[in-house]
Order: sequence, then C-alpha cells, then structure tokens
Amino acid sequence: MRIEVRSDEGPVADAEVVVNGVTVRTPATGVVSVPVTAGRVDITVVKEPFAPLSSSVTVAEGRTQSLVFELEERPEFEEQVIVTATRTETRLEDQPLRVEVVPGDEVQEKIMMTPGDVSMLLAETNGLRVQTTSPSLGGATVRIQGLRGRYTQILADGLPLYGGQTGTVGLLQIPPMDLGQVEVIKGVASALYGMSAVGGVVNLVSRRPPRQGRERELLVNGTTHGGADLVNWLAGPLGGRWGYTFTGGVHAQQGSDLDKDGWTDLPMYRRVVARPRVFWDNGAGRSLLLALGGMGEQRRGGTTRGRSAPDGRPFAENLDTRRFDGGAVYRMTTGGGRVLAARGSATAQTHTHTFGPVVEDDAHQTIFGELSLTGTTNRHTWVTGGAVQSERFRSSDVPRFDYLHVVPGVFGQDEFRIARRLTVSGSARLDVHNVFGAFLSPRVSLLVRPDEAWTVRLSTGRGYVAPTPFTEDTDATGLTPVAPLDGVRAERADSVSADVTWARAPLDVTATVFYSRIRDALAAEAGGGAAFPIRIVNVDGPTVTRGTELIAHYRRGGSVDLILSHMFLWSTEPAFGGGGRREVPLNPRHAASVDLLKQIGPARIGLEAFYTGSQALEDNPFRPRGFGHVLYGGLVDWAVGRSRVYVNVENLGDVRQTREHPLVRPSRAADGRWTVDAWAPLEGRTVNAGVRWRF
Repeated sequence: MRIEVRSDEGPVADAEVVVNGVTVRTPATGVVSVPVTAGRVDITVVKEPFAPLSSSVTVAEGRTQSLVFELEERPEFEEQVIVTATRTETRLEDQPLRVEVVPGDEVQEKIMMTPGDVSMLLAETNGLRVQTTSPSLGGATVRIQGLRGRYTQILADGLPLYGGQTGTVGLLQIPPMDLGQVEVIKGVASALYGMSAVGGVVNLVSRRPPRQGRERELLVNGTTHGGADLVNWLAGPLGGRWGYTFTGGVHAQQGSDLDKDGWTDLPMYRRVVARPRVFWDNGAGRSLLLALGGMGEQRRGGTTRGRSAPDGRPFAENLDTRRFDGGAVYRMTTGGGRVLAARGSATAQTHTHTFGPVVEDDAHQTIFGELSLTGTTNRHTWVTGGAVQSERFRSSDVPRFDYLHVVPGVFGQDEFRIARRLTVSGSARLDVHNVFGAFLSPRVSLLVRPDEAWTVRLSTGRGYVAPTPFTEDTDATGLTPVAPLDGVRAERADSVSADVTWARAPLDVTATVFYSRIRDALAAEAGGGAAFPIRIVNVDGPTVTRGTELIAHYRRGGSVDLILSHMFLWSTEPAFGGGGRREVPLNPRHAASVDLLKQIGPARIGLEAFYTGSQALEDNPFRPRGFGHVLYGGLVDWAVGRSRVYVNVENLGDVRQTREHPLVRPSRAADGRWTVDAWAPLEGRTVNAGVRWRF
C-alpha cells in the first residue's frame, strides 16, 4: 500500500502513519509504502499541528492500493489543553487560577538543547528564572517571579518524586525526554499542595504511551565543552488496556577551567537515570499510573588537579547522589459521575558532599499519600480530600540538624460558575505540622470573560513554609559551619495577581501584575560564634516582591511561532545589621526574550535572544552589581528519513562572567565559600549537536 501525506504547503515529513497497528513515519517526500494483507485496512495519520485523519479501505488480493491524506491544521485557539495541576482537570481556558502550560512540541524542542536536564526548558519559560546557587557544582534552583528557589515545589504527575525540597542539584538530574507538558502555577499554591509551594508549583506531566503501535527513540548528543548524552525512549501497549513507557539515560560532562585560574567553571559529572512507567485504563472511568525511578550521579568541582585556592591549599567540592523513588495514581468514577482519586509516593536519596577537608553524609526520605473526591453539583465543581506527607533527614556528620516532619492535612476546593462568563474558585487547606503547629492556607480566584477575545483573572492566596536548614546559602556552604536552629518560626507568604489576556487568531497577548510578601523569611547570616560562623534566623521585616509580565504569542499555522516577553521585577528585603532595606540579590530588574521557530519543509529553524538586566550582588568583592547582558542563539534540525539531525548554539556572543572578574575570591568568605555568586553564564558559548533516531 502506498500512502502519501500532504498539506497545503506540500509533502508532510515525519508524520506518524499507523496501518493496522503498525507505525511508520513519512520521509521528506511524505510518501511511505507499507506491506498489507488482503482485506480491511485501518489507517490513521497523526502530525502536529494538523488534525488527525483516519480511514478504512478494503484491499484486494494482488493489487497495490494508493491513498493520499490531505492534512488540515487545527483551528487556532481551539486545542483543548487539560490542566492537571489544579485537581479539577478542566480545560486551560476554563481555569479561574492562571496556569501556564509548556506544550509537548515546545518540550520536544528543548530536548535538543539540553537532553540531560530540564534547566533550559524551565529557564526559557515566562516568569521563571533558573538561578545558579552553587557555581562549583553547577547547582541551581527555579525562581518564580523573583521568589527564592526553596519556595518552588517541583512535582511529577502531581507527586513529590524528587523530594519535598528538590535541592539545587536535583533540578539538573531530571531528564525531559519523557515529559508530555509542563504546568506552572505562579504565586502561593499552598491551598493545593501545602508546604513548600508558597512561590508556585512546577508540575512535570509525563508522556503517555501511544494507543496504537510502538514508539522507540534514541538520542545521541555531544557538546563543545566535553558533554555527552545518550537517551532512550520506549513506549507501547502491554496487552489489554495496559501500556508502558521507559526512559533511560547516560549523561557525562568533562570538568572545564575556561579562564585557566585553577578552579573549575564547569563541574565534571557522570549520571545514570532510569524511569519506567506503567499505565492502565479500562475505558470506563478507572485508570492507574505506576512509576519507578532510579538515579546515580557523581559531581566534581573546586580546584583542578595540581592547583590550589588562594590560601595555597587544594579545595575540592564533590557531590555523590543516589535516588530511588516510586509513585502511584489511581482514579475511578463512582456514582453520580464523581471521581475518587488516590495517589502516593516514596522517595529515598543519599548524598556525600565534600567541601575541601569536610565531608557530609546525609539521607533524605519523603513519603506522601492523598485521597480526594471530585464531583459536579449544578454549577459547582468541587474537590475534597486529605493528605499526609513526612520528611525525614538524617546525617552522621551533622546530627544536630536531624529532623522528622509529619504533616497531615485536609483540603477543599469549589469552582462556582456564576454565569457563562463569570467563575469564582475558592480553596483552603488545613495542615497540622508535628513541630510548628497548625496552618490554614486559603486561596480565591476569579475568572471573567467580557467577550470572546478578552479574559480577566484575579487571584490571591496565603501559605507557609516549615523551617529546615536548607537554603541557597547552606547548599553552597554545607551544614558544618551552621549553628543549630534555635527559635526559628515558619515562613508565611501572601500573594495577589491580576492578568488580562486578549486572544484573536493568530495573536494572543497577556499582561500580568503581581505582588507577594513573605514574613519571617529565613536567612543565613554571620554571627553564630567561632564554632559555627553561620546562623539561620528569621529576618525582622517582610520580603516584598512586585512586578509585571507582558507576553505576546503569534502563531501562523504550523509554520511560524513567535513569542515575545518582558518582566519587570522589584524585590526588597531587610538589610542585615538593621540598615534599612535592600534589593534582593540576583533578581534582575528587567528581563526580556524573543523566541522564533519556523518550519520550512522537513527543517525547523529556531532563533532566540534573552536580555537579563542589572542585578544586585551580595558580598562580591569585585563589584556591587551585575550589568545587563544579552544572550542569543539558534537551533536547526531537519528530518532525514526516520531521524532528525540537529545543531544548537547557546550564547553565541560568548558572554562569560569570568571575563569581567574572577569567580574565586581573593580570600575565603566568613561562611567558608571560595566563589562569588554567578550572575552571568560561566560556560560561555556552547555548541551541541546530535541525532534523534526513531526506529
């Protein structure tokens, strides 16, 4: 059987053609030949952003059948994106709470930029900033609208598979190959997810197995800085209503000292990751997701071989990590169309962290369980349920910080559709912490649609974070120099936001105003004494963040995709020593981006540019502020048979912080650090290239 796939612009390459359950992909000509037996033949053709087509024909014995499929693009703005992060699992445009979604096609684009982790994917998401917190080891956190990374909760399919606090290196250990979409809630989300979500939530939603046929992919990638990635993706049916996916990867990076000062600018690492998932759906309202994961990594940084720090002695910074996790999500439809959902997960991870002569071994355990019921009554969509989460930390080297936090809670949510163009949502959660007591976290959101083109959302919420010794500072210094926690209180946060969206094909524009205030924020300061030069305290006064976002998205069919964005941010906090207020360090006042993707036949070309404005620096002996800079790059990939070959360039202008001043301090800081904070790229220009085989 000869099958030709076309559109108004000509042959369609890389279309998925399923013939009686067997999947093939079209080459650049758009034509495939598939052997079939006489009788009925069922054919389905799928290719984004076109609408899928299906057909059935009867093939006679000894005859060659030819078919032509003319694909048409889906109508603009009618694609239904289902959001899972808000529990009600309704359409994106129907959510009173604003949720930003990075769709699967954008995720696939970012895979070719950094196949080993999600840092690039999140860094190029509007309102998010991936901030390096440990330059020696490359550790980083995700700041949402200027709030520090420890306030961001990272989930996988709604489960804390990476721990209650992901940590600064955990972000660099999550491969994007098995992601179907990414959902981002900005602002306090404690009413939905409890502790650690006062800055927002990033929910990584996994890819699902295909309904027919199998998917097999192998990606090989290399970089000009000695990085290498080998990633495998497998997916398909298991029989009956079962399906599976599997992602496995081996990732490596050579250590690099780009400015030849004897200190690694890019740490060496070796990492192995594996994550199988099993899916079941009976087609009658019951479904099950089972996930397992394992990861092992070695990171090496600090002084290079044969070199020393300014005090004349070598100083190595190393981190060995092992993580194992498992999770399950079960859903069933009960009487009256209500949905009963149960979810649970367990995560165990160990670290061996070296700071020069100091070694710290520790173990983290996270256990989570939740039961909820969702239903619709008249114009109300409601959710009620209960959850419990435990966090345990143990260290043989710093046992003064051992803790066990157990937090049971109950929650409720109601979305009330007052009128066709007016919906209000209210949610609340009561958590009872075994150490810090009870906390009530409410949130209210409003959705107004004046007409078909305009959408207005208002939202406000309150939440909390239970104190732990882990901050951006202690991730860089370790816990050995830190005094025992004494009398610290839970951090409390309030946020409010308003956004207006105008959407009319082929353009949509969103403007957002946001404000947040954190009381009793934790900070690491000098003054713990000779034995412990650092202590963690609640600062006296609020941390206040205010700003605006402007995002414009232009789409012309499936051939042009253009995104323009700008964020203004003004964030202040009490200055140490009672000296009034100061800017929160490492929060650029202005940030802007341009991202263009164009499809030209079998090839795709992406161009991007990012502006990062001036930002305050903390305890930097070389300069008080980092200056504004522009990064630009490009991606080209094209279909070659059943494969895609790509070349990607990041930071083409070769902007590098160490061109302006050294990374290493002239003398060691009071908290033990040898390096200053990273406010600009340390790696300079990077080129990576690879092949993505589908077989």
